[in-house]
Order: sequence, then structure tokens, then C-alpha cells
Amino acid sequence: MADEQQHGDHAFEVEAQGDAGASATYPQQCSALRKNGFVVIKSRPCKIVDMSTSKTGKHGHAKVHLVAIDIFTGKKLEELCPSTHNMDVPNVSRREYQLLDISDDGFLSLMTDDGDTKDDVKVPDGEIGEKILRLFKEEEKDTNVVILTAMGEEAAVEAKEAAKQ
Repeated sequence: MADEQQHGDHAFEVEAQGDAGASATYPQQCSALRKNGFVVIKSRPCKIVDMSTSKTGKHGHAKVHLVAIDIFTGKKLEELCPSTHNMDVPNVSRREYQLLDISDDGFLSLMTDDGDTKDDVKVPDGEIGEKILRLFKEEEKDTNVVILTAMGEEAAVEAKEAAKQ
């Protein structure tokens, strides 16, 4: 009891944040990362688009130069790290849902494989959003939307006409 009062709420908050971040990523050695794989740069989940390894000096370590694109914002990020060091790799899941409706405030109403609905993903800006609206509203086709989830964020990354049964 006395121990809780001494530390206050602060210690609890730090632990909660640590737990949430820990399950979202896992460590992997820089030299084991691959092009088209995922990596965390500046606390953002990214897809590696280019990487090169440079040998340095007589006693220096090889360095890995990573060029990656943020999977949610599309921003280009770069990182240089020794090949023997670990970097965080985000746990990325990719799921396809059937689009049921698009709300007036721009949220997708999606159906999961087990029949539940998911209503917390916004229509994305740009090309993907336009494609979703065109397929669903204009062409009135059965549309499937691919949702990418990583590090507590999710976004629609692809839309396609549903296969006819």
C-alpha cells in the first residue's frame, strides 16, 4: 500500500505503454533485414524499398543503409545502423474485408470473415480512397478492401472487385 502511494500513477503508465509497444514489434539484426520487408524507423512502421551494406575501415563494423517508406503516410525515411545491431520490426497484418457501406462522415463499414462488422477505418485520401468510392458508389460493384494493421494503426491500402461466388 505504502509502495503504491510513493510511486503514484506514473510507474503504472510507463509499464502500460511498454507492454503495448513490446507486442507491436520484435527485434531483428540489421544484417537479416531484407528489401520489401518491414522495419521501424523513427517510431514509424515502414516497408524497406532499398538497402545497401558498406564495409568501413580496418576495425570498423559494416553499416546497413536502409531506405524505407512509411506504410501509412507514404513518407520516405532513411536509417544507417551497424549490421550487428538490432532494429525493431513491426508485426504487420494484412486482412481483406467485404465492404458493406460508406458512412456520410467517411468511415468504411466492413464485414469480417466471421460475419462481424468493423466500422472504425476511414476512407483513405488519394488513389486508394478514390478507387474504393469509384468501385462501390459509381460502379456499384461488390468490393473487398485490404486493411493493413501495424503498431496500433490501421489503414485501407487496397480495394478490388470481389470475386463472384
